[in-house]
Amino acid sequence: MSKKQDETTVELDLSDVDHRVGKPIGGGQLWDPCSTSDIRRWVMAMDYPNPLHWDQEFARESRYGGLIAPQSIAVALDYGHGAAPACVGHIPNSHLIFGGEEWWFYGCPVRPGDQLFQERRFHDYKVAQTNFAGPTMFSRGDTVHRNQHGTLVAKERSTAIRYLVEEATKRGMYESQLGEIKKWTAAELAEVDALRTEWLISNRLGVSPHFDEVKVGDKLPRRVIGPHSIASFTTEYRAFLFNIWGTFRWTAPSGIDDPWVYQDPGWTEGFGFDEEGTKIDPRLRDGLYVGPSRGHIDAEKAGDVGMARAYGYGATMGGWCTDYLAYWAGNDGMVRHTKADFRLPAFEGDVTYFDAEIVDKNPESTWGVPLVQVKLTLTDQDGGKLVSCTAEVELPL
Repeated sequence: MSKKQDETTVELDLSDVDHRVGKPIGGGQLWDPCSTSDIRRWVMAMDYPNPLHWDQEFARESRYGGLIAPQSIAVALDYGHGAAPACVGHIPNSHLIFGGEEWWFYGCPVRPGDQLFQERRFHDYKVAQTNFAGPTMFSRGDTVHRNQHGTLVAKERSTAIRYLVEEATKRGMYESQLGEIKKWTAAELAEVDALRTEWLISNRLGVSPHFDEVKVGDKLPRRVIGPHSIASFTTEYRAFLFNIWGTFRWTAPSGIDDPWVYQDPGWTEGFGFDEEGTKIDPRLRDGLYVGPSRGHIDAEKAGDVGMARAYGYGATMGGWCTDYLAYWAGNDGMVRHTKADFRLPAFEGDVTYFDAEIVDKNPESTWGVPLVQVKLTLTDQDGGKLVSCTAEVELPL
């Protein structure tokens, strides 16, 4: 059978998807406001030691007068780290990986004691043939984040990649591409640590570059995270608050027939939740012990969904991008917009390098503030591209 004929015999069942396009959906809502421990846990998981977010004495002397959350905290204060509105409809024997995120930030910081509330909508989808899994759905969903006062904080448009597990495992794309987990020498690890430290001190005081001082072609300081490990992936996952027992409740939009709230997306066998059982035993919806995230910290389970090796989270990579840009922008700047396409996961044993360059300047943007456009690329130690991100960053005049 030819490849073309084989592709036509494999189809996604979209019968439960089409009628949901464009409609508001439900989801989880966290019970509690954001705490200082939530903020500290998040930046620890993101390996983002900006003292503004964890050092009480440093933050008290800043313009904010105390600890403040990083802009990336919005994804941690949401149920399902932004994937929920892009994972709508039951597709039998499927799985999901994150394909990208677009964020808009509206200038309202999140402080301890604030609570975010989400409005979600399934935006659209398309199906394309991929080497990874044959017919693959690229679906997009929107989340609007407002605080307890109704103030608009951020908007996210996420892209989910939904695919048939059997087809992905049969093709074994990552299985054939990945070699052994890299064994880092002491000298190599010392180089990684030195680069990490160099980036940390590049703007630890939060001094913002002024718009007139920077120019197109300027390079931002290089950053590195890793080597990634089961421990680091677990730390990341545990910083998403919805994974803690009893932290959220289900909500549904009013006036919508059959709103998608917590229905089964069709996870392949061994990767679903037990929604009834979890009322007695909350570990049954823990995510790492049971559920679709098991492959992130278990190489065998990763292989069961076509990923071949333990791997990181798309939402984490999006957070890395925002944090990196915000650190450079300093305490008087802010990230206004990012659009990140996720090309490869961060696999166990790899490191991730950040390289960025100013590619444009706009003194009179539609935001009403001067913006610089930055092109950011995340790569692994072999040059494999994980993320391609374009961002607009506000700097003071």
